[in-house]
This record gives sequence, C-alpha cells and structure tokens, in this order.
Amino acid sequence: MDIIPNSHLIEKDIPSHRASWKKIEPFALTFNGYKHWGSFKRCREVAEDGVKLYRAQKDMTLSLTDLRTCLFFESRRWKHLEKTPSKKGMEYAHILVEAIRVRVIAKEIG
Repeated sequence: MDIIPNSHLIEKDIPSHRASWKKIEPFALTFNGYKHWGSFKRCREVAEDGVKLYRAQKDMTLSLTDLRTCLFFESRRWKHLEKTPSKKGMEYAHILVEAIRVRVIAKEIG
C-alpha cells in the first residue's frame, strides 16, 4: 500500500477489528511516522503516549495522526524484532485499529 493522508483515509482502507498482523502491517505503513514527525525520537515519544494509555487501560483519546503514529511505530518495532506481535501486541494493534476507525468515521482528520 502507498501512503494515505488522513484526509483520504476511508473506512474500507482499515483492516477489520480481528484482522491478522499480515493485514494490519501493510495498513500501518500507509503512514510514515518518521517522516511526519521529522525524527525517530519524536515518533517514538508519540508512540509511547499510546502505549501508556493502553497499559493504564484508558481510552485511546489520541488524535488520528497520533494513533496512526502508534500503529506505524508498532509495525517498525515488530519488524526490528523480526517477530510477529505477541498476544498483547495484537491486542494493542486491534485497539489502535478500532480507534483509527472511530476517528475516520467521525471525519476527524487531525
């Protein structure tokens, strides 16, 4: 898949809420967090905010851009580890995908 700007993202682009990693990873790469934020460090900081919310079992109140950053960073993390996500990793990916879906349906493009 190519890069998809938030303004062009539609619900059918988003994997299902129970999609496999094989379907989620290409979607995650439709956003380039490194390029958007200008550095690995800033991308990681945004992604860490998502992980903190997930671990605290709080609602994903992040913006669409931040959520896509989190999913992008997870795809890079698992690629770097040369593994597929663990059960918890998949749970987090599914939560991100669903939060992205909610923002897209609501037409929140920020």
